[in-house]
Amino acid sequence: MIAQGERDGAKVLVDGRGKTSRGYEGGYFVFPTVLDDVDPKSEIARTEIFGPVLSLMHVENLNEAIALVNDRRYGNMASIFTRSGAAARQFRYEVDAGNVGVNIGVAAPMAFFPFSGWKESFFGDLHGQNHHAVEFYTQTKVIVERW
Repeated sequence: MIAQGERDGAKVLVDGRGKTSRGYEGGYFVFPTVLDDVDPKSEIARTEIFGPVLSLMHVENLNEAIALVNDRRYGNMASIFTRSGAAARQFRYEVDAGNVGVNIGVAAPMAFFPFSGWKESFFGDLHGQNHHAVEFYTQTKVIVERW
């Protein structure tokens, strides 16, 4: 995917390919990689990569940023860096992503799952209780902000 992004015109700022971890030289690792000027229509921009690969896409204004996020097939996370409370508020309400970061690079909140008891104190495999059981099956949004 990194090579495809490069072929599609992205600039590789930090290249994590071809590196090894001592003791695991035969493994398959990708170290942190940063691509700049990624075309929003390119394959790497439209693929959810589970690895340390950051694709930077540039826009002119907040509305274009929201449109870019909402035009994706995936909606795991989106972040904005701003000093404007109004921009943060618009972004957090209009962006189609499950985890939204404001002034934080990766919106990965601490997960708390209050599911039932421990060991054999439940029957089945869905241990939902209280209103969290309903939330588990709904589309919620988590906002993580740093001011």
